[in-house]
Amino acid sequence: MKKALEKIITSLVGEPDSVDVVEYADGKNVRLEVRVAEHDMGRVIGREGRTVKAIRSILFVAGQKQGKRFHLDLVED
Repeated sequence: MKKALEKIITSLVGEPDSVDVVEYADGKNVRLEVRVAEHDMGRVIGREGRTVKAIRSILFVAGQKQGKRFHLDLVED
C-alpha cells in the first residue's frame, strides 16, 4: 500500500523528490505518514480537503479488501 500511496502523492505534487511515506504497522492497524514540501501541502489537501478525503477513501476500500485499517497522516515539518 505504501508504494501505491507514494505513486498517488508524487503525481499530485510539484516536487516529487520531496515526497516521503513512512508506514507503521501494528496488527490490523496501519498508519501511513506522508511528508511533502511545504508549498505542496495545499495540493495534497485540496480544496476543502477533498483530495485528502478521496485518498483516505481509497485507503479505506483497500483496507476492507485486505482486512486492515489504514490511517493517513499528513506531517508538517
